[in-house]
Amino acid sequence: MIAGVLACSSLNAGAASPRDGSHDFDFVRGAWHTHVTQVLDPFDGGTHTVTMDGTKTVRPIWGARAWLEEIEADGPSGHWEGASLFVYNSKAGQWSQTYIDSASGEIEAPTIGGFKDGRGELFGTTVYKGRTVLVRGVWSDIRTDSDRYEISYSRDGGLTWATAFKAYLTRLK
Repeated sequence: MIAGVLACSSLNAGAASPRDGSHDFDFVRGAWHTHVTQVLDPFDGGTHTVTMDGTKTVRPIWGARAWLEEIEADGPSGHWEGASLFVYNSKAGQWSQTYIDSASGEIEAPTIGGFKDGRGELFGTTVYKGRTVLVRGVWSDIRTDSDRYEISYSRDGGLTWATAFKAYLTRLK
């Protein structure tokens, strides 16, 4: 089922020649204020959350075929830092995102996908409480000075999704 979800989610799959999505992430360039809500147990209905505020900076690398994102935020549990590397695969017409958490030093498995109609969706797997689940990252409400990013988990092969993380971003002047 996971392969089916990933194949269906690949917004460019099956196309004779994938659309050029190499500029899909251009909107992220710069410095941003981020307001984050982390859902402590996404599968319990999302009733217990922690909020954090911080900054995100994103810069292009490799001629803007990739982007390096650095995040710092503070909340009731202290300071959090992380980084993501976004890389565009022009042959597949897809983006990959690889996240690294500074506290654990662990590199998560990449999520892969693309953009369609102003919405980006990248899919992959992660381990949650010892069990492998599907993970979906979604960029939406993309404007010049704001956007929204949400991570959801599915433990039923993508039939249902539970929100694990929400970030509302506004560009710093």
